[in-house]
Amino acid sequence: MINRQIILVKRPEGMPGEDCFKLIETSIPSPTKGELLIKTLYLSVDPYMRFRMGKGTSYISAFPLNEAITGGAVGEIIETKSIKFKKGEIVTGDLLPWQDYSVLNNKEVRKVDTKIAPPSTALGVMGMPGLTAYFGMINIGKAKAGETLVVSGAAGAVGMIAGQIGKIKGCHVVGIAGSHEKTEYLIKALGFDGAVNYKRKSFKQLLKAACPKGVDIYFDNVGGEISDAVLKLINYKARIVVCGQISLYNLSKIPPGPRREMELLSKRALMEGFIVMDYRDRFQKGLLELSEWVMKNKLKYAENIVEGLENAPKAFLGLFSGENLGKQIVKI
Repeated sequence: MINRQIILVKRPEGMPGEDCFKLIETSIPSPTKGELLIKTLYLSVDPYMRFRMGKGTSYISAFPLNEAITGGAVGEIIETKSIKFKKGEIVTGDLLPWQDYSVLNNKEVRKVDTKIAPPSTALGVMGMPGLTAYFGMINIGKAKAGETLVVSGAAGAVGMIAGQIGKIKGCHVVGIAGSHEKTEYLIKALGFDGAVNYKRKSFKQLLKAACPKGVDIYFDNVGGEISDAVLKLINYKARIVVCGQISLYNLSKIPPGPRREMELLSKRALMEGFIVMDYRDRFQKGLLELSEWVMKNKLKYAENIVEGLENAPKAFLGLFSGENLGKQIVKI
């Protein structure tokens, strides 16, 4: 049997292209004591991977060239050399290779409870995106009933969950997205109170109209000019949750923008960035509450599933053009 694998062959400058990736064929590895042979079912593609294609960051290393790209994945155990796992069980891990079959130590994966939701949700609402939204909203946003929450990138995997958590907590929630289809989905399917298309020329006026009482919490997934517009509307003691800056990830030079420090100073606002792994020791608590909301239908989710390992690079690049509604997933 052939084991297909996608490797990184060059580091991008600016926006990555498909020429940064290559599909090769290798042999299927065999597990030894304490290891599992896993057949990949789903791969996660996430914006943070852009950093790993380059030089990495202070908190995550760069992908080695000419080796398989790694990320979140869900798979089925087809052979086990561990007493902790059984053949046929579904597992997930954060650093699984982009390939058909992988051998991993039993400590590198965890079981997926498919009774709560489908296996793919372990990469979305019941995985890293869900936990990111949860800890950002609960620990930094500290949402309270009656407050106004604005979420940029609101139709993405993290943004739509953050917005719904705001609704659960009683907030007036306004989403920012990049198409009429997405803004309609946020309002009609997810119950957002308002949604604004940032591509419209009247975006700033529409945003202000959607937030008549100003902005108490801003969950920022985007950065750039969109965040400049939101920060102009913040209230006294506002909280700005800096989760991502996807509008800037592929720029070789960050352009100068409006200086909003005076808004933070005069409004005594808090602006705090975070990485979800900061809360690793509290993941179980977060997943428990997320699962309860999902089972009670308080928390809905969307998945954009791309078929085929060979299309993983396209799925990844689609994140930066806004192709996805909800979690972008590759089905192998």
